[in-house]
Order: sequence, then C-alpha cells, then structure tokens
Amino acid sequence: MATILAGGRHIEFTWHGPGPDAAPTLVFLHDGTGCVATWRDFPAALADETGRGALVYSRAGYGGSDPVALPRPLTYMHDEGFSALPDLLDEACVRRAILVGHSDGGSIALLHASTPRSLPRVRGLLLEAPHVFCEEITVRSIAKARDDYLHGDLRTKLERRHGGNVDCAFWGWNRAWLDPGFLAWNIEDRLPAVTVPVLVVQGIDDPYGSLRQVEAIERQCGGPVRRCILEDCGHRPHRDQRDRTLSAMAAFVRGLREA
Repeated sequence: MATILAGGRHIEFTWHGPGPDAAPTLVFLHDGTGCVATWRDFPAALADETGRGALVYSRAGYGGSDPVALPRPLTYMHDEGFSALPDLLDEACVRRAILVGHSDGGSIALLHASTPRSLPRVRGLLLEAPHVFCEEITVRSIAKARDDYLHGDLRTKLERRHGGNVDCAFWGWNRAWLDPGFLAWNIEDRLPAVTVPVLVVQGIDDPYGSLRQVEAIERQCGGPVRRCILEDCGHRPHRDQRDRTLSAMAAFVRGLREA
C-alpha cells in the first residue's frame, strides 16, 4: 500500500488501471467505517469494465492513513469535500475524475461537486447510499453500531482493516452522527450547484437510509440524475448486489461525455 502526502497528512492509496495522463480516473470515497481494504476488488473490476483508472484511498483517520484528533467536527464531511479531497486530487495529478462515493463518501462527493474547485475536473458522480440530511433510521442504526462496537465483535472486525486507527475511525464517525447537534445536518442547499451527471444506487433494505435521500437528490441537483434501486440489498450495494451495481455503474461511466 502506497501513501501520498496531501493536506499535511500521509494518505494510503492504491491505483488500478491507466494513470491520470492516459484516462479519466474513478476516485473511490469510502463510507464512515471504511478504508481502501473495505472496497475489496470492486474498484479494480469497475476500472477493468470501463477502461478508466481507479484511485482508492483511505481518508485521514482511517486504514493506514495518518490519524486525526477526536472528536471530529460536525462539519467533517464539508471539510473533506471542500479541502481534503481536492488537495488529494491535486497531489495525485488527477485531471478528469468520476467520484464513486459510498454513504459518507457519497455525501463528500456531492459536497465537492458543488464547489467551483471541482470544475472542470469532476465529470460525474456514482453514489451508493448517500446522505443529504439526517434521518431517524440512520441514527438508530448508528446507535446500534455503537452497542456492537462496545459489547459485540464489531471492533475486532474493524481492527482488521484499520489497525491502530480503529478507535479513531469508528468514534470519529459514530460520535459525530450521534451528537444531538447532528440532527440538523443537511446539505440539500448544496445540491443545485451539482451540475454534473449523477447516478444514485440505493438498496431497498438499507438500514442506514431511505429512498427519501434519492428523491431529494433527484429533485434538487442542478444536473441530470439517474437512480438504480436494488431489491434484496442493504447499505453496501457493491457487495450486496455486486454484479448489478457493477453493471449499472459501468454503463453510466461509458455514457459520460469526455469521461
């Protein structure tokens, strides 16, 4: 696993397929407890299907990247989208990007795409189970995750992926979402500024969010939005319905102009 220095921190990453000079780059943004490893082989498969490169990285505080101070600010996703992500793309020399964001990563992708700094580099968004506002179902599931971390085997499972960063990764995410102030978290005001094409993939059985998230993105984004709603699918479409998610994303990428 290589690292790159971005925003003053060492960030772990892997690369699949052609480099940024040869083809557009799929940039993978993991969920609130994820990292490079939790994507498994999906980035390589999507890169192979589309002929694009794939940059997969762990945000600061996750996986093998540098840790961050806790508690995270309730604006941590804004901070990632507005500053940390573009700094990383600059350092990695990514010229044309398609952002692939899962859960928190999807929200970060939307936030970045709403800024002038994203253009003309970002050409499209592939979003899995993104959040644009805080729902009761989300808070309930995150509270359950806290109980599993404290009293079950969730910490052991996550430690395999995050090593010494495990507490930083989990509590940075969990305590922010369970903070009473986070009930007011909402990024719908940023959506009209997202003008690039968007694909939203959502599982019907997702315990962390409802179709209201998809509907809000469709209704308010400033560019074209397509939906892919999957039955028998929870919060991780790239694992729960891998082949269908891969097919939908690959078709969407191939249809993007100049990307």
